[in-house]
Amino acid sequence: DRLTQQGWRMHIQRKGSKDKPISETQKRRNTRIAKTRARIEHVFAGLAEMGGKGLRTIGLARATLQLNWKVA
Repeated sequence: DRLTQQGWRMHIQRKGSKDKPISETQKRRNTRIAKTRARIEHVFAGLAEMGGKGLRTIGLARATLQLNWKVA
């Protein structure tokens, strides 16, 4: 309720069916949502290609440093 009052909306893509396809407005909305989602998913895919978030260090400081190196 608090997020709705602040103007936040759910960003879930709409799906049509065989009997009721989605409208042009819903298609544009889905495209707008997909652009943001694809950009974020590509970032996480790149991190996974570099070995993911699995680390072989002991200690929070070393783990933080290693993750920062990967992200940089």
